[in-house]
Amino acid sequence: MQRRFRGLPKAMPAIIFAIGLAMLAGCATRPSPEVLTPVHLSEPARSETAPDRVSVLVATNRTPDRVRGGFDSTWAGKLTYEQYAFSVPPGRKDTAITYPKAKPDPERQFAVVERRRLPKDAFVQQVLAAVQPDGTVGIFVHGYNYSYQEALYRIAQIAADAKISGAPILFSWPSAASVAGYVADRDAALSSRSELDSLVTLLSASGKVKRIILFGHSMGGFLVVETVRELKLQHRDAVIGKLAVVLAAPDIDVDVFRSQLKDIGPMPSPISLLVSKDDRALVASSFIAGERARVGRLDIDDPVIQEAALQARLRVIDITSVKTSDGLGHDRYASLAKFGAQLASFESGGRSTAGDVGAFVFDAAGAAVASSFRLAGHVVRSQ
Repeated sequence: MQRRFRGLPKAMPAIIFAIGLAMLAGCATRPSPEVLTPVHLSEPARSETAPDRVSVLVATNRTPDRVRGGFDSTWAGKLTYEQYAFSVPPGRKDTAITYPKAKPDPERQFAVVERRRLPKDAFVQQVLAAVQPDGTVGIFVHGYNYSYQEALYRIAQIAADAKISGAPILFSWPSAASVAGYVADRDAALSSRSELDSLVTLLSASGKVKRIILFGHSMGGFLVVETVRELKLQHRDAVIGKLAVVLAAPDIDVDVFRSQLKDIGPMPSPISLLVSKDDRALVASSFIAGERARVGRLDIDDPVIQEAALQARLRVIDITSVKTSDGLGHDRYASLAKFGAQLASFESGGRSTAGDVGAFVFDAAGAAVASSFRLAGHVVRSQ
């Protein structure tokens, strides 16, 4: 089956080009921890052009940077909890994040307006206060080459675009935030399984929490699946029963993923994979791994993939049509936030059923808010 999952470019120039694009993306100006310092913004009159205000909760096993006020890339061995409030500029056309300057312009720049450290009990209380009416909470796990502040601002963008009423939770593991740190990041992700397990277990203990959406992007998806695997091997069915796992552009070797699924078995809520055939960041990842295929580039038109998805009770959703802003096709999940209502409708039933598994297509035509899912030639639409 590995042969059927391949489809990697054989021409060395194409691979080098993809890696070069990834490196260029990583060499852009990156925010320092100073962007975590709260700023005071004058309160504008509420209008369609007023900045949005979103809240974010964070659990991280990074070591605090006492000098600059952020968190570095070393493993702390325990969780630190924080709460943030963001000002998000209105009328944005894409997912690009403009970081604040000394005097932020709230109509153009994101900015932290509140920040506080929380003890564990207070963190749990804040989570419970932000639980959705149906008992849902969401945890976002970032991928490779992310600093703490980059992951934090990204989840603020997603929360604003998805119009999340509560406070999403960021789990930030100690990525080196370096293009050259791919192997180090993989080790850091593996070393973070116990802390993510602790966070999920902590939240699932509350009867108010009915469902935990565990959303992992890229290498964060690898960390999510490894954590779920540990929970399953430990027979933690009460925790597993509350999980809804979503993996966006998962940077996971196909055969490793099959082995993980064998240990995990069927989930109460099917695992959803958001994949793109033209994800060039995963082309580079495949090259680094000796041209081993990655789950995030599965071809849902392949009958073998369709059959495998049905047998493993997976939802494999092709999001290639969704706009990307990183030039690599690896950040589509961020653009997908504005289609949150459609995806939620599909996830909870819509005109389909919540148990649907197989290979699907998400069709987003330009700026139109419309979507369709196709399974074995059948199209399910939501408007």
